[in-house]
Amino acid sequence: MREKIKSSLFAKVFFITAAMLLCISLLVYALLAWLMPRTYSGRLNAVLDEQTQVFLSELEETAFLDSGGLFEQFLKNTDIYSVELFDEDGRQVPIPAGHQEAVLEEAAMTAVYESYDSDPVLSNSYYFSFSDSHGVYMLMVYGKAEQVAEIRQAFRHILPLLLFVILAVSFGASWLYSRLITKPVLEISRISEEMSGLHLDWQIDIRRTDELGTLGRSLNSLSRNLSAALSGLKDANKKLEEDIKREKKLEQARTDFFSAVSHELKTPVTVIKGQLEGMLLGIGAYKDHEKYLARSLETANTLESMVQEILTISRLDTIGADFKRDQFDCVQVIRNYLNETEDLIAGKDLQVSMELPPFVWINGNKMLMEKVFSNLIGNAVKYSPSGAAIRICGHMECERFHFSVENSGTRIPDESIPKLFDAFYRVEQSRNRKTGGSGLGLYVTQRILRRHGSECGVCNTDFGVRFSFTMATA
Repeated sequence: MREKIKSSLFAKVFFITAAMLLCISLLVYALLAWLMPRTYSGRLNAVLDEQTQVFLSELEETAFLDSGGLFEQFLKNTDIYSVELFDEDGRQVPIPAGHQEAVLEEAAMTAVYESYDSDPVLSNSYYFSFSDSHGVYMLMVYGKAEQVAEIRQAFRHILPLLLFVILAVSFGASWLYSRLITKPVLEISRISEEMSGLHLDWQIDIRRTDELGTLGRSLNSLSRNLSAALSGLKDANKKLEEDIKREKKLEQARTDFFSAVSHELKTPVTVIKGQLEGMLLGIGAYKDHEKYLARSLETANTLESMVQEILTISRLDTIGADFKRDQFDCVQVIRNYLNETEDLIAGKDLQVSMELPPFVWINGNKMLMEKVFSNLIGNAVKYSPSGAAIRICGHMECERFHFSVENSGTRIPDESIPKLFDAFYRVEQSRNRKTGGSGLGLYVTQRILRRHGSECGVCNTDFGVRFSFTMATA
């Protein structure tokens, strides 16, 4: 298809250009053939008129019978062919004596006309009077015009050769011009087809400075801009797809979370309700109100802890762009929490050691980070057996704060470690409802740390279980 268009365009430009060149060349030839003889004839007329005016001024000062020598001398001029003299009645008057050569030339004029019947002969008429006569005479002067005839003849002779040259030059120039014109046009046409198919990995190599060159450079610029725009759209579309997938995943996780919340909240509420109804009705063992009121309070405390964790999670989902960071001393936060849990630590006879610098300023949300430290240290205190040791460590490295809390006397099954930060996940024997855990503490901790660009890790050690994370300092 493209080759067909290419042939059609080339042929059209070639024939139009050739026709124009032929017409222009023939028009120039016709103008030259018409103007040059006329121009040369006009110059000869001017010369003839100038010579005749001089001759007439001499005749007007001479008597008619004495003018024969002047005529004879005038006819000797190479530009003069012949003369004729007429009186005022229009009758031809014989030229006075002394003009034998002129008569001979006049006689030969007929032969000249016969041999050059189509050649131009210059003629002018002049009126004057001889000095001895008051009558007005008319002098017809004929000038030689063989050069004009030769010019016309030359144009006729060179016409075949000139036509051949005109044809050769016209077709050659038309072919070259057609190639120069159609090549960039066809290239631009090809590029347009490529662009219509959104294939933009091309460049037009046009070094012209005319409109076609400008068009080619514009198409190159358009191709680059479209390619960049399409690349940007693809990246944006890819990012949008990823965002949609992530949003769907978050939505599914949120749905699963609230489904688990409803189940987890239902259990303590059911327990409290059953215990209260049993005590009110005085059924069996429920008559011991003090025992079951204490259990109900314990269950209510668990429910309260769970609600607090759910509120924290809800706050993490809603703060969005309002997530504010503070500069605070995390060492002081750790010490404050240990002071708050001093009674629990002492009651379980736990050995707490701290390897912390005097102070460490970190950049984060203070309220949420307090929750992280309380959850990690609180879990170590809560799930450690009596007499266990708890080691709290922190140090600076490359402008990052490395924190870890390790408790002895307990281990986490390896298969439970990947699920440890899931909502409502509890490890059997160590993390069940009897310990009062809500199953949300580590889930909330991981969510908070991820909002701060960090992540909590856990592993079993020779000493026990260690939780750790790294965070940028202020």
